[in-house]
Amino acid sequence: MKGKEFTNSLINEKSPYLLQHAHNPVNWYPWGDEAFQLAGEEEKPIFLSIGYSTCHWCHVMARESFEDPEIADILNENFVAVKVDREERPDIDAIYMKVCQMMTGTGGWPLTIIMTPEGEPFFAGTYFPPDDRGGVPGLRTILERVVLLWKNDPDGIVKTARDVVSALKKSVAKASKLKPETVDAAYEYLRRNFDTRNGGFGSYQKFPTPHNIYFLLRYHLRRGDDEALRMVNLTLRRMRYGGIYDQLGYGFHRYAVEPTWTVPHFEKMLYDQALILKAYLEAFQVTCDDLYKKTALEIVEYVLGNLQSPEGAFYSAEDAESEGVEGKYYLWRASEIREVLGDDANVVMRYFNVLEDGNFAGDVRGENILHIGSPWRVADEFNLTLDELNEIIENARRHLLERRMERPTPALDDKILTDWNGLMLGALAACGRILDSEEALAAAERCLKFIMDNLHVDGELLHRYRDSEAGIDGKLDDYAFLIWGLLELHDATFREGYVEMALELSESLEDRFGAPDGGFYLTDDPKLIVRPMDATDGAIPSGNSVQMLNLLRLGGILEDDDLTESARGVMRAFAGDVESAPAAHTFLLSNLEWAISGGRSLTVVCSGNPVIPVELMKKLIPDFTMTVMPRDWPIAPPHLRGKRAPPEGCAYYLCDGSRCYPPLNDPRDVMEHLGVI
Repeated sequence: MKGKEFTNSLINEKSPYLLQHAHNPVNWYPWGDEAFQLAGEEEKPIFLSIGYSTCHWCHVMARESFEDPEIADILNENFVAVKVDREERPDIDAIYMKVCQMMTGTGGWPLTIIMTPEGEPFFAGTYFPPDDRGGVPGLRTILERVVLLWKNDPDGIVKTARDVVSALKKSVAKASKLKPETVDAAYEYLRRNFDTRNGGFGSYQKFPTPHNIYFLLRYHLRRGDDEALRMVNLTLRRMRYGGIYDQLGYGFHRYAVEPTWTVPHFEKMLYDQALILKAYLEAFQVTCDDLYKKTALEIVEYVLGNLQSPEGAFYSAEDAESEGVEGKYYLWRASEIREVLGDDANVVMRYFNVLEDGNFAGDVRGENILHIGSPWRVADEFNLTLDELNEIIENARRHLLERRMERPTPALDDKILTDWNGLMLGALAACGRILDSEEALAAAERCLKFIMDNLHVDGELLHRYRDSEAGIDGKLDDYAFLIWGLLELHDATFREGYVEMALELSESLEDRFGAPDGGFYLTDDPKLIVRPMDATDGAIPSGNSVQMLNLLRLGGILEDDDLTESARGVMRAFAGDVESAPAAHTFLLSNLEWAISGGRSLTVVCSGNPVIPVELMKKLIPDFTMTVMPRDWPIAPPHLRGKRAPPEGCAYYLCDGSRCYPPLNDPRDVMEHLGVI
C-alpha cells in the first residue's frame, strides 16, 4: 500500500523484510511469545508467512493480498498473523519448509503456513493470488475455508496437525554407513539430468548450484572422468555469458527462469556471489582458463563495490525490483544504447544480443537483457580482432554502467548475517590464495574483524547485525560457515591463529548443536515444534556437510584422529538420507572418500624462515591440508610437536591415509609425490 495509515508490531523490528510489512493493514506480529500467547488466549489459528526482503513473489503477494483491507480484515478477525524473515530465522524456515514439501511436494517463498496456537501446522503452500485464478484457490477462499473448518471441526484440525508433526519427527532416514558407490550414484544422476546444450541441470529453470560444480571437479580429479569436467566447463561458460550474469556491473542474479541462462530472476544474493566465486576459482585451479580467473575477479569487484559495508562486513542482497518492476534496473532499449554509444552501438548491440523490438517479454515491450553469444563471430562480422572487440566492449561497458547508475537502484537489504559473511570471507580468502589478490585477502580479514568485534560475544556467535545492533542466537550455519572461512584464511596465510579460532568455534558448535548419534541440529531453540537436523543441500550447502569438511580439515591440519572421527559421525548420522537421495547431498559426497579413507596432510617444519610450497595451494587437490608449524604451538598434539626441523632449511612431513612417509627436504619432491608436477 502506498500510504502509512496502518502500523503494526513489525515497526519495532530490525529485519528489512519485516519492516516492509510494518504498514500493512494486516496486524502482523513477529515470531515470539506474544503472538503464540495471544493465539492461545483467543483460540485462533496462526497464519504464518515466511519470506525475505528481495523476494519478488513475496512483494507480489504483499501488494495483492496483505495490502488489501478486505483480506486484512479476515486475517485480523480470525487469525493471529505472524511474519518471519527466513534469513533471520533459517531454523524456523527449515521446519515449515519441510512441512510444505511433505504436504504439497514442493516449496518456495513466500511460504504460507496455517497452524494451531501450539505451532503445529495443518495447511501449507507458497504464493497464492488474492482470488481464485486458473484453478488455483485464492488466499481469500483458503482463509474462509479454514475459518469454517476451525469453527466446525477443531478436533479434526488438531489431529491433522499432530499427524504432520509426528511425520516430521520421523522424517530422517536411517542407515549404518555410506560407501564410495554412493558418490557414483550422485554423479550418474547429475550426468543424466545434465543439459548438454545449455549446461546446468534440468530442462526448465536453471539454478547455479555451485556445490554441484565442486562435486564434479573432485569427481574428475579422483576418477579421471573427463565428462565431469566437460559438464563444469559448459555450465560455467554459459552462466558467464548468460543474462543471469550482470554483464555491466558484474555479479550473478539468483537463477534463470528458463533453460538458456538468459532471463534471470534479478535479485542478487551475497551467498550466491560467495559460492559461485569459489566455483570459478576451483575451475581455474583445474583448467587455468583465463575466463574463470576474469569472472572471479569481476565478482570480487562487484561484491566490494556494492555489498561491502563501510566497516568491512557484507550486506545480504540487492532486490530484484526497482520502481515496482522486476529487472527494470538492468534492461535496455536499443535507442538508449545508441544514444549512449554512438558509432560503437551496432557492434555492442550485436555482442550483447540487443534487438530493436527487445529480447525480453516483460511488462513493457522493447526491453533487452544483455547476454553474450559468440564473441568470435561478432569479431568476424565486423572485421575486428578479438583484442579490438574487447576494447570496444570494455569502453562501452563503462559508459553504459555510468548511464545505468543514473536510474533508481534496487533496494539494498543491509542486514549483516554471520553465516553468509563466513561464506564470503572464505571465498575472498581463497581468491587471495589462488589469484594472489591482496585486495580480496585484505577484505576477508577485515570482514572477520567485524564479525569478531560485533557478532562474537562471550565465546558465542550472534546471527544478525543491523542498525548498530547485534541479535538472534547463532545457528549451526553461523558457526559452520565462519569456521569454513577461518580455515580458508589459514590456507591463504598459514597463520596458526585462524586454526585456533576455528577449533574454539568448533567446540562451541559441538556443545550447542551436537546430536547424540552424530551430526548436528540446526538450532538449539527449545520452543520449536521439532529440533531440525538436516544435511540436504539447498541454495547453499548444508551446515552439517560444511562442518563435516571443517572437521576433516582441522583433523588434517592438527593430525587429530578424534576430529576426523567426528566428521565420520556426521557421515553416519545422515547415511540413510544420503543413500536415498545422493544428488541432494553433493557437498557431503564431495568429501565422503576423504572421510572414509583419510586425507593427505603435509606438515612443514623449518629452522629458519619457512620455505612453503605455495604451488600446492594453487592447485585443487582433494583431501589435502598443509600446516606450517610454529616453533611453539600449544594446541598441537604431542606427535605433531615432535616433528623436528633440520639444522638448516625445512623438513616436509607427508602423511597419506593411514601412512606417514620419511621427511623430505625438497618441496619439489612433495609436489611430485602429490602429482602436482
